[in-house]
Amino acid sequence: MIEISKAAIAEIARMRSVRDRLDSKLRIGFNSGGCESFYYTIDLADAIESTDCVCEVDGISVVIDRQHLAYLDALKLDYAEDLMGGGFRFENPIATTVCGCGNSFAIATVESERWQLPT
Repeated sequence: MIEISKAAIAEIARMRSVRDRLDSKLRIGFNSGGCESFYYTIDLADAIESTDCVCEVDGISVVIDRQHLAYLDALKLDYAEDLMGGGFRFENPIATTVCGCGNSFAIATVESERWQLPT
């Protein structure tokens, strides 16, 4: 299950309000690239694809593609503002290395035939 801090919940609510998409779900994923092997993606989603899993976390519908689920299942999402600006912070217990920015990471392959890293 994904954990979302109160600060992240407040930022998600602000994003929904600014974009006038109050019923949108939160889509979390990752792509290849960044300083390490992968970087996190986060956006508002209005549509749910057939390959998506949806769960409710603290009143927020979170959408994750099934291929990403095993790699994001225990993710902790926070939001913080500092001298460099505001942004979401990710804490992933299965990340083997994390870039200084916190958005780029590497992970070991999850031992399962069900889950494969997207290419």
